[in-house]
Amino acid sequence: MTRMSKEQKRENIMNVALQLFSINGFYATTIPDIAKKIGMSVGNFYNYFASKDVLAKELIVYIASYLGERIRMINETPISTREKVAKIVSMYFTTALEHPEMIEYFLRVYLSNREVFREECQGIVCVSSFVTEIMIFFDDGVASGELRNQDFFSAFGLFMGYLGGMVFLNGEKILPEDLTFYEASIAENIYNALKADAS
Repeated sequence: MTRMSKEQKRENIMNVALQLFSINGFYATTIPDIAKKIGMSVGNFYNYFASKDVLAKELIVYIASYLGERIRMINETPISTREKVAKIVSMYFTTALEHPEMIEYFLRVYLSNREVFREECQGIVCVSSFVTEIMIFFDDGVASGELRNQDFFSAFGLFMGYLGGMVFLNGEKILPEDLTFYEASIAENIYNALKADAS
């Protein structure tokens, strides 16, 4: 049996913490809970993360990097802005289905417990890799004439509101169909709300 490297153990802690935080919430999950689930002593846990708050920050940076990298690949694909919207929606919904703990953590921990992240994650510091790629997407769409030029955060809020809202409804088992059923209509709604006026 091969021993895990320090980096593999660190990733293991992060994956388990993501699951526990997304299910039980940030405050209800303790370091002993995380250590026990992994089969590690609490003392050993501190060799990897100095505190629960530090772990929380590392997790949001990890998720933002994961999503940002996927949006970067879409941004670099030579397709229309309309097609990019569809691909971003599909990627986000796929992530929500294949890695629900990531999106749950973002919605239930990062957005709901901002006080935890205030010192380490001022503004958009911890999610910058994700926000930057969305910014590039909007800039490219405006430059191509497909999207109207507007305040970034208004457009970003609209885009993420649609995505987060649908994932939330899916998580609450409110949607009558599978999340992927709504991809095309949500992508079309987002594009129509952001596109340049035809004149």
